[in-house]
Amino acid sequence: MHLSEGVLSPSTLVIGYAVAIMGITVGLRKMDNAKLPFVALFSASFFVASTIHIPVGISSVHLILNGIAGLFLGWSVFPAFLIALILQLLLFAFGGFSVLGVNLCIMALPAIVVHILLTPYIQRQQTRYSLIIIGTLAGIIGVAGSALIAAIFLSMEGGKTYLDLIWLLLISHIPVFIIDPLISIGILLALAKMRPQIFHEVK
Repeated sequence: MHLSEGVLSPSTLVIGYAVAIMGITVGLRKMDNAKLPFVALFSASFFVASTIHIPVGISSVHLILNGIAGLFLGWSVFPAFLIALILQLLLFAFGGFSVLGVNLCIMALPAIVVHILLTPYIQRQQTRYSLIIIGTLAGIIGVAGSALIAAIFLSMEGGKTYLDLIWLLLISHIPVFIIDPLISIGILLALAKMRPQIFHEVK
């Protein structure tokens, strides 16, 4: 869901960078050594998932996995996603430096919402059914939140053209609304078998 350069006004880009810098600052302060392997893992997962994309208008359609990342990383998703976005920009020219702050907000802010809402539930004794519910919610909130924030940034520019672009963005991501939660469920079920204690370590 990367937005392209040349779409947003300088004032909107400044807002995006301001929010992103605050998020990165908080994320770095909250990151501890025990969380570093997961930061690297989800940064790599996000990098790979969103590298496989289909350009649609001023954006692109790809898996996001920000919900499941936010569930385990919390505010650390900001530095984790920043690394992935910079690598994508340098290696594949996705997005651009001017929209880096906005794109980071689009990906990371919904992940924070997932962490806040679902962390109390992931820390409990889990059943297969509860993990399916949590994975579904993480995927839906992550994708829907990213679409909403992208729409907000675009709506700040105004005009019918941007309204049409917002609708195109939302409609084109319908498949992601389905696939992202399924992958999130699969990750949680796999972790429940391989390392069930990890759910009690989320904080």
